[in-house]
Amino acid sequence: MRPMLVLALGATLTIPVVAQPPPPRPRPYPVFESSSFQRAVERGTRTRTGRPGPRYWQQHAEYRLTAILDPAAKRLSGEGTVRYHNRSPDTLRTVIFHLHQDLFAPNAIRNTPTPVTGGMELGSLTVNGHELRAVQSDTGAGFERYGTGLYVRLPAPVVPGGSVEFGFSWGFTVPPDGAPREGTDGEVFFIAYWYPQLAVYDDISGWQDDPYQGTAEFYMGYADYDVALTVPEGWLIGATGTLQNPEQVLSPPARERLRRAADTRDVVHVVGEADRGPGRATARDSAGLTWRYRATAVRDFAFGVSDQYLWDATTATVGDQNGDGKADRTLIHTFYRPSRRAWAWEQSARYAQHSIEFLSTYLWPYPYPHATAVDGVVSCSGMEYPMITCIGGQRDTLALYSVIVHELGHMWFPMQVGSDEKRSAWQDEGLTRFNQAQGMREFFRGYDREAIARENYLRLARAGGEVELVRHGDLYPFDSPAYGIASYDKMATNLMALRGLVGDRRFREAYREYGKRWINRHPSPWDFWNSFNELLGQDLSWFWRTWWFETWTLDQAIAEVTPAGDSTRITIEDRGLAPMPARIVVRRGDGTSQRFEIPVTTWLAGERRWTFQVRTAPTIASIEIDPERVFPDLDRSNNLWRAIGR
Repeated sequence: MRPMLVLALGATLTIPVVAQPPPPRPRPYPVFESSSFQRAVERGTRTRTGRPGPRYWQQHAEYRLTAILDPAAKRLSGEGTVRYHNRSPDTLRTVIFHLHQDLFAPNAIRNTPTPVTGGMELGSLTVNGHELRAVQSDTGAGFERYGTGLYVRLPAPVVPGGSVEFGFSWGFTVPPDGAPREGTDGEVFFIAYWYPQLAVYDDISGWQDDPYQGTAEFYMGYADYDVALTVPEGWLIGATGTLQNPEQVLSPPARERLRRAADTRDVVHVVGEADRGPGRATARDSAGLTWRYRATAVRDFAFGVSDQYLWDATTATVGDQNGDGKADRTLIHTFYRPSRRAWAWEQSARYAQHSIEFLSTYLWPYPYPHATAVDGVVSCSGMEYPMITCIGGQRDTLALYSVIVHELGHMWFPMQVGSDEKRSAWQDEGLTRFNQAQGMREFFRGYDREAIARENYLRLARAGGEVELVRHGDLYPFDSPAYGIASYDKMATNLMALRGLVGDRRFREAYREYGKRWINRHPSPWDFWNSFNELLGQDLSWFWRTWWFETWTLDQAIAEVTPAGDSTRITIEDRGLAPMPARIVVRRGDGTSQRFEIPVTTWLAGERRWTFQVRTAPTIASIEIDPERVFPDLDRSNNLWRAIGR
């Protein structure tokens, strides 16, 4: 049966006219589950409603790390332990670590320009106190390095519910500016991916040991961190976690200003230009000062260091995070060089404050003790880590707020909602691009970052350079914008289209609930799609298939407007391959208008054209498809018809 035309209230007359036989067109088929996701559902760790299953589990670790940074030599030396808790139902005979610094080794496989510094030098490795050596054969305990992975064959397996402790010592040369997401320019050091980090072992893939090649980002497990960082006196640190010993590393005036910042919404200059250096910003100790931090249930630890930094601080109100009925607050820190004042960094604390407060309202309350933005090397561009972001490069007011709200937006996705960025970059970057646009609209009173994302996607689609979203982050074409457009701008555009499809209220309710279901867990793409299907009460397989798995484009057009007695016949063509509802507004000369919607089921049934009639009087002034620009139509020149003389 042909679908009926859906009319808005107030429509005068609708006469469906039989359409011409449609030409063949692709019809989106269902989103099939992977065999590994099916097995997870059967085992009870996942569900087809998008909720974690009753037997969902994930691993946990406890890191105790110490590191010494020698800025003159550009060297970091570290040692520490990590206790790994096996909460899975599986017995583990091998445990895998990432040595991300091996991206900079001479023989590393890379897919982005990267300096060579030698990679990570592994001094020792112990398991439960017993030293291991590199494996000499296919059997026996030991370790092997391959790519950026460290594969440890255990002397004894780790049974379900058991644990094992690893000990390491290591060192590396801090890469120069130009290294992706980290490095030093001689004035500042941003230290990331600096310790042997456990790979994720999950209920779908087992060990996710994909190597770090430079482009695709990370999949990380949740852990607790106890970290001691030794740097020269006079150097300030911004880091993941809570500083445990301010009385040992900060000067009394700096401590007092920091205390004051924790009690105000005003920006406090904890360290101003005249306050820098040993005895003024920090305590004095020619042997160096050791800063101690703790963080719980986070997926990584990173820090920025400089003797040039100014330090601003304030607080942000995040809502009732702990459920006691009272509004909670978090600290805001920004660290930047005096020369960055010309780049709007004097406003950075205010920008961070607004970002955290807005996103806490739009999504859910920010849970961490602080949110920090650090002026870093240019090649950081903008990069997120738990509680801290590295921001590099010259920016004006608009651009600095934009990158701060984006990078702090990552404190929700993927820091809390811990998706696999490497295999599904859209699941964190696209959601964060969308959230960034909401923050910019609020801060700049209507600034439309959504339109920029949509046009970025459409420009590449028109040029024929688009690549589908569902693709491993390292498998996009080299030296092409396809990765960024798919993962950031098209995914944000998809969320805009979904919001337009179901309405803002229902969209936001489902969006928040999806995130809350997976806080401090690891949602797969199927968990994302299944959550929205359940929460919106409809099977949106056609939508997921069209916009995630294909590069089909939308092009709805007003094909014909012809008189038919006292009525006007309007023919709408669906010229693209992406099916979406066609929403039409007929505006009349007396200022009234009518709204019509051709449901998506029309196109899903294979139709290409649909004709309907409306009364000609009052005079029709214009006809337009999707005047609010809810959907990403490839060619809007054919979306508008105007009467002659109008």
